[in-house]
Order: sequence, then C-alpha cells, then structure tokens
Amino acid sequence: MRAHVQGLKRRGVDAVAIDLPVRKAEDVVPTFRTIVPDRARKGGALITAGGQSYGGRVATLAAAADGTDYAGIVCFSYPLHPPGRPEQAGPRSSHWPAIRCPVLLLSGEADPMARIDLLRDAFPLLRHGVLHTYPNLGHTLKPVLEDALDHAAAFLLDLAR
Repeated sequence: MRAHVQGLKRRGVDAVAIDLPVRKAEDVVPTFRTIVPDRARKGGALITAGGQSYGGRVATLAAAADGTDYAGIVCFSYPLHPPGRPEQAGPRSSHWPAIRCPVLLLSGEADPMARIDLLRDAFPLLRHGVLHTYPNLGHTLKPVLEDALDHAAAFLLDLAR
C-alpha cells in the first residue's frame, strides 16, 4: 500500500496504511474498528476508509456495522468472490445496502475475483456508489495506479467540500 499512500499524499490527501491480521474478513472488523476511528469527524479530520482487495472488503464490512460512520470508502479491486466461485458474489455484497456513506469501487474488468457482470449487478446495492473500471485488467491496478489514485483523490477531496 506504500504506493497508494504516497500517491494520495502527492494529491493532497492525508493517507495512512494499516496492517490487518489475515483471517476471515468478518472476524477482522473489530480490530479494524479499533484502528480506524468509527466517527466521520474526529478532531476536525474527515475519516474515510478503504483498501486494496481484502482491506477494502474489511472496510465495507466495518462501515456496514451498526454505529460505524465513515465519510467515504475507496475500494481498489474489491474481492467480490473467490476465483472460480462467482456464487459467493451475493454473500460478499449482501452488507452493501447497510453502508451509509459514499463508496468508490475501482476494478479491473478481467478481475478473477470480481466478474464484471456480477460487480455491475451488485453495484446498485450501494446507496451512494461510484464504479470505475479498467478494461483488460485483473485483480491488480498497478498498470493504471496513477489514474486510479487520481479518481480516489478526486472522490475523497470532493467529500471534504
């Protein structure tokens, strides 16, 4: 996440990366909530959450939890389903209607962990969602990271207005 953090900082967004334990995403939400403040504003700062793949999934689960109120969420390559298991798309997006804040999804259209048709079908579950996709990219956005960070920074800075 170093490149993500540095890129966001270059674009005027104060960003930090956190290390999450690698377990079932639902089991990590309490840990995530102790690390990332669960209020949209703390000391005048706008608090947003997000992450790459697993980190983004944990962030959305935390945002859907009762009492969690982020200003926004950015998900780079959201893992909608395990590779070859598209039937898991429903369970992995079932919490999206409970997310109250705006969500930006940045995804490759050839992502084996987020079939684009399933992602587009699930997308309307988000109350305030923005979906930006990249043709011919899989589960990494490295080839278009600068563009993805431009979109993320614009989204985040717009929330601060």
